[in-house]
This record gives sequence, C-alpha cells and structure tokens, in this order.
Amino acid sequence: MKLRRAGKADYPKIKQLVGKFPRQLMAEIPSYYRFFVAVNERGEVVGCCALDVYSKRIAEIRSLAVAQAYQGRGLGTALVRACLRQARRQGISEVFAIIGRPAFFQKLGLKTFQNEKAAVFKRFK
Repeated sequence: MKLRRAGKADYPKIKQLVGKFPRQLMAEIPSYYRFFVAVNERGEVVGCCALDVYSKRIAEIRSLAVAQAYQGRGLGTALVRACLRQARRQGISEVFAIIGRPAFFQKLGLKTFQNEKAAVFKRFK
C-alpha cells in the first residue's frame, strides 16, 4: 500500500468510500486537498482520511474510511498518523476527532477530554 496526498481525480472515490458510512461521515465531506489516501497496487484508492484545519491552533481528523476488503491491515492507523504528521508540520497545536471507536484513536495518542465519549484530543508540545 502507498499513502499520498489526494488529488482532484481521487475525490469521486473518496466520496464513494465515505458514502459507505453515511450516518457517521457524510455531513459535509472536506475538500479533496485535505485528504490523504491509501492506494493499492493497482492504483485504486482504498482508504482516506482528512485533516480539516480550522485555525493556526486547531484541526480535526475526519472522514476516515477504509474499504471493507482492506480493513484490519493498518491502513486506518497509517492514515491518521499521516494527518497527525501534517498537523505537526503546519504548527497546529491541537487536533481532535469526533469518534465512534475510542480505543482505535486512543492507541494513536488521542485522549478523551473530561470523560467525553465521542471526541478525542491530542496536544502537541
């Protein structure tokens, strides 16, 4: 698998992937340039995740989706880590995510805030 920044041509596939989880992810999909994508050996987009920057201080990790046939291979982890690296490069001091699976994000260093069950945060020092 290869990870890269999404291009405009990837956007239809990103929408298709995110569309498989409509209740959780479909509200306002970020622009293509905010996404990282995972691409298989045939060059097909099989996973995506966006870093939506709100200010110099804060950004959201969102729209994480991996095709069912590729789940369990570490793609979601790699995509979130790519977003976290990008946030650090941009000097973002806090990243958050609205989540459905706290344990997944907690293993990547994001922690709940004040016993919040649906959001996790990460502060960069």
